Amino acid sequence: MDRKLEQRLWRLINSGQHGLLANSLIGLEKESLRVGPDGKIAQTPHPAALGSPLTHPYITTDYSEALAEFITPPLASIPAALDFLRDVQTFVYSQLEEELLWATSMPCVMAGERSVPIAQYGSSNIGMMKTVYRRGLGHRYGRMMQVIAGMHFNYSFADSFWPAYQALEEDRQPLQDFINHHYFGLIRNMQRVGWLVPYLFGASPAVCKSFLSGQPTQLDSFDQFTAYQPFATSLRMGDIGYQNNKEAESGIKANYDSLDTYVDSLNRAINTPCPSYQQLGVVVDGRYEQLNANILQIENEYYSTIRPKQITDRFEKPIHALKHRGVRYLELRSVDVNAYDPLGISASQMYFLEALLVFCLLCDSPPIDAVERSEIDFNELAAAHQGRDPQLRLRRRGSELPLRDWGKEILAAMEGICDLLDAVHGHRHYSEALLRQWEKMHDPDLTPSARMLAEMRASGEGFFAFAMRMSQQHREHFRSLPFSTERREEFLRLAEDSRRQQAAIEAADSEPFEAFLARYFAQPL
Repeated sequence: MDRKLEQRLWRLINSGQHGLLANSLIGLEKESLRVGPDGKIAQTPHPAALGSPLTHPYITTDYSEALAEFITPPLASIPAALDFLRDVQTFVYSQLEEELLWATSMPCVMAGERSVPIAQYGSSNIGMMKTVYRRGLGHRYGRMMQVIAGMHFNYSFADSFWPAYQALEEDRQPLQDFINHHYFGLIRNMQRVGWLVPYLFGASPAVCKSFLSGQPTQLDSFDQFTAYQPFATSLRMGDIGYQNNKEAESGIKANYDSLDTYVDSLNRAINTPCPSYQQLGVVVDGRYEQLNANILQIENEYYSTIRPKQITDRFEKPIHALKHRGVRYLELRSVDVNAYDPLGISASQMYFLEALLVFCLLCDSPPIDAVERSEIDFNELAAAHQGRDPQLRLRRRGSELPLRDWGKEILAAMEGICDLLDAVHGHRHYSEALLRQWEKMHDPDLTPSARMLAEMRASGEGFFAFAMRMSQQHREHFRSLPFSTERREEFLRLAEDSRRQQAAIEAADSEPFEAFLARYFAQPL
């Protein structure tokens, strides 16, 4: 066991402060494509009955008008987060007629870039900014890359945890500086072991060939319409997914040494022109095609598996919020949509992920140098494309070791944390979740990616047929759930309130869009 982990775990237990781990907050964000009854991406607008995607707190859109996003508030338990997500999706299905919510991360049958409608947010400046940003993403990376769906696991330790933990660490710096320091240590460790997430939970080993648009690929052919890799876990997290390739070529990389270095590195990318993006133009024939021609239009464009987050005001830049108020919570973004669960994620997954984040907090976390950054990037792609290959070796501190050996080391080191969390919460869910991951580490055929491919072979289905069948099953599941009149009316009120809020924002807007953008980007750090 990591020496620092052992010491911190011992101090937490013996101080009696470990109960504060029971007060963490958990939230979920699930992306899901709306598709027509033929399995093609929906060309219809975001349903008006769901409310305004600009202002609704729980139901919005991501890149595409057809890519719905369901959000829970931060809640006090894993069951509460799952219950809220269940209610949101039950309500959404009550408002859909023939359309389906796609059950997998990799998208449905695609008919090229133009088949992906960019999300619309109305005529306000903030709404136009959101649409122009997405237009820019389409030009930079392609629209189809942007409709790969994911599940985000949001997590924050309780406010009461941090002063107690700071006392145990015998640290005397300002509390928020201490919090930032340890959240960034957690982030660095999560990057070091992040390959474990696609191995254990990756559920995108195959893709419809229409997604590839005839481009050359390293993928094999599963059948006439499906491409795959035999040992892949998460093609979503691999090199066919959304990556900031131009950013890498330009030599700008987010620096996770501290909050200040992270903010400064992203701010530099937002303010550094990129020649290839300059060639695209910003305003072309009177229409904004991107927000600017810099390496990043805004912070959210930066690809990362885990992000530090702070709640922003409507006009505030995310790095401004981080700089001035520090890290509020973390957003883990590397989880595929679980096709085997109608919610897209299971309770067992969430218990394990929470334990993994606590593990990453308590372990020693030195800065990441250039060599280790290269190892992290290699391991992430290797696990995504070849994670179940028994011969796969990952890189760690200048040497190589089998993925499964390293995975067993991590799981063994997590046992004390899972026992502690079980004691704190009064159940055995964390240890039971850890046991399930042990089983996958011993037998890769138990992973979701292996199960998908085995089921596709056994049933003679390609990816599309499998995903369509699961999507139909999930629709029937949600439509069979009881849903109280009170809960339904609550969501209808939220939808109506969001439409009124959008109208009020649009009515109050008088500033030209160009001036609005200039003022937004002029916010000082």
